[in-house]
Amino acid sequence: MANALLDTVRSARDRARATRHGEVLWRVGVAVAGTVVLAAGVIMIPYPGPGWLVVFAGLGILASEFDWAKRVLRFARRYYDAFTTWLGRQHILVKGLFGLFTFAVVVVTLWVLGAIGMVAGWFGMHEQWLQSPLTSWA
Repeated sequence: MANALLDTVRSARDRARATRHGEVLWRVGVAVAGTVVLAAGVIMIPYPGPGWLVVFAGLGILASEFDWAKRVLRFARRYYDAFTTWLGRQHILVKGLFGLFTFAVVVVTLWVLGAIGMVAGWFGMHEQWLQSPLTSWA
């Protein structure tokens, strides 16, 4: 299955590269797709789920066409692996503080985006402090 998909992509890439305009369009398409996936991954990093996986997927898409992205991907993987190894060796309190910090980032982001106020409204709680500070700008 994966090999068939890879063969299809390679075939499409080879057909696109057959002309100068096709090659430029292919590279622009890869740049747009990779950037969108990378941006989505960066947004997902603080939340539970595959944030870093999506970041690396976006960099992988970009690295298929751009040398600078290959270098960034190698750099990011090296430091991500080093950080996770370092965190794994730390005392449970350090791990707990890191988890608490991540939780705080998620809660603050959900509050700023208005999700906490919206969910609180479902339960009849309409306190002003639960509402996003961005709503006062609108």
